[in-house]
Order: sequence, then C-alpha cells, then structure tokens
Amino acid sequence: MTFRSHMDLALEEARAAGRRGEVPVGAVVVAPDGTVVARAGNRTRELCDPTAHAEVLAIRAACAALGSERLVGHALYVTLEPCAICAGTIAAARIARVYYGASDPKSGGVAHGARVFSHPQAHHAPEVYDGIAAEAAETLLKSFFAERR
Repeated sequence: MTFRSHMDLALEEARAAGRRGEVPVGAVVVAPDGTVVARAGNRTRELCDPTAHAEVLAIRAACAALGSERLVGHALYVTLEPCAICAGTIAAARIARVYYGASDPKSGGVAHGARVFSHPQAHHAPEVYDGIAAEAAETLLKSFFAERR
C-alpha cells in the first residue's frame, strides 16, 4: 500500500476547533488499510475536561468504534506534538505510528519535555514522524493566539 498522509483531515479538525474557541489542534486515527476510523479536535473548554485533547478524543472514538482498548497497527495524525497526557494515551492504545505537524517545545511530550516514548517505563513506543505539514499547523496556532493577545 502506498503512503498517504491524512494530515489534511487533522488540519480540518484543528480549524474547526479554533472556530469553537478551542486551541486549534486536530487528530485523525487511521486503520492499517488506510481507512479513517476517527477524527477529533480539541474540546477542553466545551466539555470542561482538561483531558479532552484532540488525540485523546480521536483515540477514544476509534476504540469505541472498534470495540477494543487497543489500536494495534493504527496510525495517528495530529497537528501538534502530543503532550505527555496524549503520549501516554497513544502508548496505552498501542498506536503503531504517530505523524505530527508542529513541534511543541513548551508542552510537548514526545521530542520535548517528558519524552514519554523514550522513558524506561513506557509500555509502548510507536514510530514517530514529525514535521508533517508543520508550517500549516504552526501558522494556524500562531494566528489563533495572536488574535487573543
């Protein structure tokens, strides 16, 4: 099967989150055959839930749709480097590959900060690919925060 990025769908979710007043982050879970299983954008404010990050919501929806707490072989596309909460969720779900856009030196948990997947206590470490549509993701985030300052 030929590689196909699903970051465009994650960016759509991020834009929708921004329109709702949420930090514009979007995520998409893709099955091994390339089928989109779930997609979500941040909803922390809307749901009054600090764990309602795009990645967590998309993983929850994918697990519910498949009737399993594991997403073995699945990929996750997310517009921003996952934080420690999201990286822990990714590991627990046994996601095979993570593709993310913008780096997050302040709150990231993959290449920055906690570096969850490289921690000795990590249950699972997916393959990680960064910089996918990074410029578009960064522009979206910078515009969102510039409008609020």
